[in-house]
Amino acid sequence: MKKILVLLFLFAGYINAQEEKESEKINWLSIEELEAAQAEEPRKVFVDLYTDWCGWCKRMDKATFQHPEIVKYVNENFYAVKFDAETKDTITFLGQEFKFVKQGRKGYNELAAALANGRLSYPTIVYLDEDLNVIQPVPGYMDPKAFEQVITYLAGDHYKDQPFEQYKKNYELVLSK
Repeated sequence: MKKILVLLFLFAGYINAQEEKESEKINWLSIEELEAAQAEEPRKVFVDLYTDWCGWCKRMDKATFQHPEIVKYVNENFYAVKFDAETKDTITFLGQEFKFVKQGRKGYNELAAALANGRLSYPTIVYLDEDLNVIQPVPGYMDPKAFEQVITYLAGDHYKDQPFEQYKKNYELVLSK
């Protein structure tokens, strides 16, 4: 009987640890899930345009998108979408179809090109407003501190009344140092 109780406590601890780990992750959506979520509760969106071969994309996944403060802020203020810019699937977004375009040995999905204003580089984070209009694509790797500045600038609608450089000068980093 004691062995069974010990096993139950261990199992309960494991389940609790797994639940805590899950709550420490960004709630990634697909493009298809985004439209339904947006219809129910409008939010700003960020779309992570990545590729499987991109080393900086993988680094951003590990360093930035797993930082506890980033995870919490993103989950509270944004819908986050992971989008493989080289997906061969035809994607329907906002009633329009986006197809794969072969280019050399690889290619790109038309949606990635549309979101990034035709300037594909990886990673690129594309920010959308509550009506799914592009606010700004931001190319390149960002560490947690740089990413935090961008997401708080956009989530707080500061982009509507001041340039980002001005916002950065007055910004106090919230992240642990």
